[in-house]
Amino acid sequence: MIFLLLAALPTLFWDGAADTAPALRQAGITKIQVPAARLAGWKGAPEITAEAADLQGALKLLAPTVNYRMNEASATNTPWLVHNGWRFIRRSDGRFYYDVTGEQAALAAAEAFCYGTGAMIKTDAAGLGPLGTMLAFLRTVPEANLPPVADIGYIDDGSATSGEVMNLMVRGNLLFRLVTAPDPRLKVNVKLGSKEYSMEDAKNPGTVARLVRANLGDEKRSLRVYGSDVVVARLAASNGKARIHLLNYAGANRKVDGIRVRVLGEYSKHDLRIAGVTGVDLQDFNVEGGATEFTLPELRTYAVIDLSR
Repeated sequence: MIFLLLAALPTLFWDGAADTAPALRQAGITKIQVPAARLAGWKGAPEITAEAADLQGALKLLAPTVNYRMNEASATNTPWLVHNGWRFIRRSDGRFYYDVTGEQAALAAAEAFCYGTGAMIKTDAAGLGPLGTMLAFLRTVPEANLPPVADIGYIDDGSATSGEVMNLMVRGNLLFRLVTAPDPRLKVNVKLGSKEYSMEDAKNPGTVARLVRANLGDEKRSLRVYGSDVVVARLAASNGKARIHLLNYAGANRKVDGIRVRVLGEYSKHDLRIAGVTGVDLQDFNVEGGATEFTLPELRTYAVIDLSR
């Protein structure tokens, strides 16, 4: 089932008492979810709307970040992205929450928004400012109501191996959606245990991800990102409009410069929003041969690019 990407805002899950309201207001946070036992105490708190919530039954997500691991072959640090994109795709109707600290709260909010889910974000006092700033930015992003673009149909058997394949496809910006049977409208269909993607190959999920990319072919990919190993992209499009989400998992303190993006489809107009950055526009915008290319000069945490014909 293709769902629409709506502008679902994440919400702070806060287990502090009502006397912490000034700290929330200072961070620009006006809506919170609290444990049911705390709700009565928050009634009447000025400029704060509180709702009862329960983390029970919600899937706890990983704190989004980048881990740099030593590559023995090249003696260099290889970035390993810790992200939750594939979890959102696997459980599109699920309830989610993060338990993050400090600056990670902002990246968590951007990630949840990118996947159209109003996840709960539990954080510490140091995370209130970054979270409030990101939520203020997200409120400026208009609803797009566009379906996610997929090049690949993926039959998920629910196993840990299957989850890791999806994890690597998201990391590699290979756009897919879950299907229960091969969909001839998609460019590639993937089922572990098939002739093309054997269970022997699946012992190394990276091998499967590379096979998927090779079988799809880079020229047929609806979206490609050049110039960074720590940026994950999403694409939604329909009827001459497209929205691109770009997430920098290294976070605002390690901005990425000069990201080149290629999207299939010819678009002449664009609207750029970058969290924490003003006065910047796309560079080297080029429309040719059925594709649109441009360079984003810098990316701190999150950017939204709307394209139209």
